[in-house]
Amino acid sequence: MAEKQTAGHDLLGAFAPKFAELNDEVLFGEVWSREEELSPKLRSIVTVSALVSGGNLEQLEHHLQRAKANGVTKDEIAEILTHLAFYTGWPKAWSAFNRAKEIWTD
Repeated sequence: MAEKQTAGHDLLGAFAPKFAELNDEVLFGEVWSREEELSPKLRSIVTVSALVSGGNLEQLEHHLQRAKANGVTKDEIAEILTHLAFYTGWPKAWSAFNRAKEIWTD
């Protein structure tokens, strides 16, 4: 089962309470917990792919860490990012590799 997410509440709760609630309760509470429909590992792969594609590097580090925790191996993330480079752009993949390299070396 997916762990309880509180980042929305912790980081934005006072400023944007509804957004924080939707982030923590709906996205990470309801959507990420639908493990029978899609495994956490596959959800992580999809999420990382979407973030790289959109150039959303601020959120990427958290989701790379989550992908590793959900069972994505170093070899798999390297293959995923190599594949994405051809569809999303070389610079985006390069930036993602820099973050992934740090996460999968510990």
